[in-house]
Amino acid sequence: MITDRVMALDVGKVRIGIALSDPLGYTAQPLLTLWRKSRGEDLRSLQRLIRKHEVAHIVVGNPLHMSGDQSPWAAKVQQFAEELSARSGLPVELWDERLSSVAAHEILDEAGHDRRDRKHVIDQVAAVVILRGWMESREQRERLKRQAREEQ
Repeated sequence: MITDRVMALDVGKVRIGIALSDPLGYTAQPLLTLWRKSRGEDLRSLQRLIRKHEVAHIVVGNPLHMSGDQSPWAAKVQQFAEELSARSGLPVELWDERLSSVAAHEILDEAGHDRRDRKHVIDQVAAVVILRGWMESREQRERLKRQAREEQ
């Protein structure tokens, strides 16, 4: 079980979608969309949010190609994640975000959200999808560890 907030980021060229877990790690909620200004200003803004929300761990969507190969954008996102970790002093984990935007659009379709007005929320919803995937994977790993211990 996670006992501290986890922040997830969907890092794009124009915007960064941000989502947060609750302190117990049960839910993921959209927080905001950060419109990018400069690398330094983006990192400073994220550090303020990290302090404000008492974040203990960060998950950054890793935009791989569908083949699983690293894209040019993935290399830039990985550099951004490394710099965020160095500046914040927190663990930053990359998470495969393939199809997170597709899932985010499906969620907004199901909610009846107007397609013409999505740019303000789509990145937040993608960050929620990334965070949920990471949380589910972590829970599954912990469940498997418990089962292995019980079998011994």
